[in-house]
Amino acid sequence: MKKLFITLFLLITTLFVTAQENRKIIDLTYAFDENTIFWPTQEGFQLIEDFHGMTEKGYFYSSYGFKTAEHGGTHLDAPIHFYEGRYTSDEIPLEKFIGQAIVIDASDERAENRDYLFGITDFEKWENEHGRIPDESIILLKSGYGKYWPDREKYMGTAERGEEAVAKLHFPGLSEEGAKWLVNERKIKAVGIDTPSIDYGQSKYFKAHVVLCEANTPIIENVANLDQLPPKGFEVIALPIKIKGGSGGPTRIIALISN
Repeated sequence: MKKLFITLFLLITTLFVTAQENRKIIDLTYAFDENTIFWPTQEGFQLIEDFHGMTEKGYFYSSYGFKTAEHGGTHLDAPIHFYEGRYTSDEIPLEKFIGQAIVIDASDERAENRDYLFGITDFEKWENEHGRIPDESIILLKSGYGKYWPDREKYMGTAERGEEAVAKLHFPGLSEEGAKWLVNERKIKAVGIDTPSIDYGQSKYFKAHVVLCEANTPIIENVANLDQLPPKGFEVIALPIKIKGGSGGPTRIIALISN
């Protein structure tokens, strides 16, 4: 019996190690620094040095504080962000952030349209090519705007700051109808996009946000490196900072692709 347990343990360990070796990890997160893009009305990221260098006792020591708004860089929009009574950042079940994922690529369609809206037509086109979108998938919307990061002018449509700059924003997003379809017809876990907002730049009522947040569907914005992912056949793990009562926060998101 002891030999059997040892054999099973070695077999499971070998299978686990082999599985890890056969997967490629893609970082879908932008680093936070002085160039990180935030909404025009918000302050940028600040790294505040406590100490960096050799101490009087002869050892090296480095420590920083930081200041950031919740909604900038690669970050979570918790459902409470646009719907009262829904999940705050710390309340979202972790299962929502881990699972099989797909990429909906509309980078060609939006080439001449900075205000492009992902919609049902894009999802049906994907299904015609790759099969039905599995229920409880994580959906990543690829506009191609990641190539502009961190150029605010190209990425957002304006480099201006302040309330008046909001009206000058131009970048793709998700339509209200598309959001409803993903929630009601495919029961998605979460959705991410490679632009500053799930709603397009010229949105005034943020209807995609409202639909998704009402359904307690987490949103991840400013997702990086979607050009390195296949249309399907990979998993996503997203781990937002756990802020009690928060409406969002910085998020580390990765993709695991089977070789």
